[in-house]
Amino acid sequence: MVKTQFRILLPAMLLAALVAGCDTQDDQGAQGGETVTAETTDEALTGFVDRTFAGDEMPDVTVTDPQGATLALGEPTGKPVLLNLWATWCVPCVTEMPMLERIAGEMGERLTVLTVSEDLEGTTAVPAFFAEKGFEHLPQWLDQNNDLAFAFGGGGSLPLTVLYDAQGKEVWRVIGAYDWESEEARALLAEVTAVN
Repeated sequence: MVKTQFRILLPAMLLAALVAGCDTQDDQGAQGGETVTAETTDEALTGFVDRTFAGDEMPDVTVTDPQGATLALGEPTGKPVLLNLWATWCVPCVTEMPMLERIAGEMGERLTVLTVSEDLEGTTAVPAFFAEKGFEHLPQWLDQNNDLAFAFGGGGSLPLTVLYDAQGKEVWRVIGAYDWESEEARALLAEVTAVN
């Protein structure tokens, strides 16, 4: 009985933690249709690099896309992976998504950019968001059970972006939204994408 109650309450507690961690920029509430402005963008890009978990393996979690296809994470792909956890209701997440789109287009085969939505209604919210933004280089992976969020500690804020090397080992993570087009970001990505 206790285990059943815990299983029911845990996703709700995780969602509350994610909302609290991410949605600090918006006065309209978490699922609102907020408008991202230049002022919001400047305020939202406050993420920081954390190398505490360097060497950890990518979580062994399976994500799905809106059509039901699956992708098993945790198996080395032979090339670096930039894994981004985000949600459509998260203002900082929405702010950085166009930058991740450009990086995915520029990097091509040198880096796989995986965007994974933590939206509970991802099968409807994510395709609509991608259509509105016109993204062509980012995948629409979904983690509606928040398995990845649990794997990364279960209570952090969104967005969370983790860089893995070609062997599937963590290099660093960025907690919060980040200026992915800055010189610092390009230098960080070059740690695994530089051509020798």
